[in-house]
Amino acid sequence: MSAKSIYTGNNLKGEITVPGDKSISHRSVMFGSIALGTTRITNFLKGADCLSTIKCFQRMGIEITEEKDCILVYGKGLRGLSAPSCTLDVGNSGTTTRLLSGILAGQNFSSAMSGDESLNSRPMGRVMTPLNKMGARIQSINNNNCAPLKVEPGDLHGIHYQSPVASAQVKSAVLLAGLYANGETSVDEPALSRNHTELMLRSFGADISSTLQENGTATARVHPCKELYGQTIQVPGDISSAAYFIAAGLLVPGSELLIKNVGTNPTRAGILNVCRAMGADIAYLNERNAGGEPTADILARYSPLHGVTIEGSLIPTLIDEIPIIAVMAACAAGTTIIKDAAELKVKETNRIYTVTENLRAMGADVTPTDDGMIIEGGKPLKGARIKSYLDHRIAMAFAIAGLTSEGETIIENSQCVDVSYPEFFNTLEQL
Repeated sequence: MSAKSIYTGNNLKGEITVPGDKSISHRSVMFGSIALGTTRITNFLKGADCLSTIKCFQRMGIEITEEKDCILVYGKGLRGLSAPSCTLDVGNSGTTTRLLSGILAGQNFSSAMSGDESLNSRPMGRVMTPLNKMGARIQSINNNNCAPLKVEPGDLHGIHYQSPVASAQVKSAVLLAGLYANGETSVDEPALSRNHTELMLRSFGADISSTLQENGTATARVHPCKELYGQTIQVPGDISSAAYFIAAGLLVPGSELLIKNVGTNPTRAGILNVCRAMGADIAYLNERNAGGEPTADILARYSPLHGVTIEGSLIPTLIDEIPIIAVMAACAAGTTIIKDAAELKVKETNRIYTVTENLRAMGADVTPTDDGMIIEGGKPLKGARIKSYLDHRIAMAFAIAGLTSEGETIIENSQCVDVSYPEFFNTLEQL
């Protein structure tokens, strides 16, 4: 296990690129594997989670190779997967587990999935419930609604599912199963979650659509599909990875950072709305579109920030960024309230608890709530020993907090950043 020491920063200047988007990288391999022909993926994220997805599909007979600047997936079509000879190892990846559940539900062979201790404690019932309503046969081997999961062949039919949470993973699992079902499958959400699945499946040839109602609810629909077809995918930089350096540019005096080629999909870019509401000096440069995904270079300059309230339909667009938003709030003047974010409890850690504990260790005034936290900003942060709990987003968020703190900050088990951003600390040191 490793630890990293972080010291007070100043005048961070320069241009950086961040790794490819984790959500899009996962999906590009999954959809390429169940499509006919070759899918070529550039800027693929080679983090541990996405590598788990590759290994799972290789176990099911899909050839996936790496060239100098791309990943090639030699897809065999919707029904071309083969029965794995052993349990599929999903590592620490909830995305792999939940989306793969939807794909496996439509296969004519039995399979099983299991991950590490953290993954096997995360709730999978939210995916199992709608899939089993469709006729899937998915069970929790330990009868605790968690992995390991066993998936047996079932006869799938389309359903109209009212999801109690706005979750891209739940929605995606149901839509992927819908490719194999009889009749239309649709998912209603209380707010629009990230829509990478809808955008990418459409480019692969699926009959899929989505609508957003005036009251903020959203519906995605898919019809059964004969085949998908391989595509060329350019993965934009991950907004979740960019968020740490956006925050660094805003929080560290004298800083000006340009983060290039970042995905700015509105269903993912809620943190940029929050930054602007807090008074941040942020600009989009070189705006463009890459494979249906809006992309831009983001310029972030040091800015005095103030507290805001973050709630409602904004939450699904920034749920993964709340740890770094909480760090920004601790450095801002006034009160920040984060609510409607109970989903934080079922991430790699209970992030309400882990964020609160570590901010308090640095001297911040934080009150946890059932669905978020209240942060009284403006108290100077001091260096502390930070427990990452092997949660990559906690480790990276508090590394940035260390730049704004007096003295030394030590990030325990810092190697956990490899899940999504293996070069994070190298990039930080270069700045």
